[in-house]
Amino acid sequence: MRMSRVTGAALAILFLFPLAWSAYASVRTPQGFGLENYERLFTSDNGIRFEHVWNSIVVSGLTVGGTLFVATLGGYAFGRFNFPGKNALFLLTLAILMVPYATILIALYVLLGWLGLQDSLVGLSLVLIMFQLPFSIFMMRNAFEAIPKELEESALIDGCGSLAVLVRVLLHAVRPGLVTVSLFAFLTSWGEFFAPLILLNSTDKFTMMLAVVNMRTATFGAIDYPALEAGVTFMAIPCLLLFVVLQRSYVRGFMSGALRG
Repeated sequence: MRMSRVTGAALAILFLFPLAWSAYASVRTPQGFGLENYERLFTSDNGIRFEHVWNSIVVSGLTVGGTLFVATLGGYAFGRFNFPGKNALFLLTLAILMVPYATILIALYVLLGWLGLQDSLVGLSLVLIMFQLPFSIFMMRNAFEAIPKELEESALIDGCGSLAVLVRVLLHAVRPGLVTVSLFAFLTSWGEFFAPLILLNSTDKFTMMLAVVNMRTATFGAIDYPALEAGVTFMAIPCLLLFVVLQRSYVRGFMSGALRG
């Protein structure tokens, strides 16, 4: 037990050290410590502006909401109903994980153009939702399968339909799974770089990740590394806060969902 704790502490230090170093570098100035780097981050021409923050919030919100909606209904269907081709369809859904999404982004870019969603936050969110669904549906299917069927049967006897059972009874029971899916969807969409780079053309549609990366192409090649570290730290803060607040539900959802499969 003691050895496992030591190993866990060592791994935690190993993974947290780069973030801690970024936080330290973001407040380090030639005169000592201060917030000058964060001031340059939000005031320089290549820094983060309000629209970048808003765009990241919109994309993350749409991705989390869309992923939860589709994954909940899909997991409920796969976990509670029997229909022809159920296993084949589920395997086909999981097969998306084997496709490197970078290889089909150009095709998705063309498809979004046909749909009138090219260079839009909604189109970007739809792409991110699509690549979140295999893992999310897998998690939600296992979460629904872990619920005793007697709970659902008692609600059906009381006159509830399938949708009413889902909304009034089962959603509360699978809340840890919902938290896990939400957290993964948020972390992926908040820190995604490659998809916004390909799918967004207008600078006013850029997310914070693109804005931070653009700081590396400063005037005359002079990179403001302290401000860049401030951008990395600023983007990491919401992720850390969410993980700390939702840690207990996340662990419960991951254990009950992933290990059951």
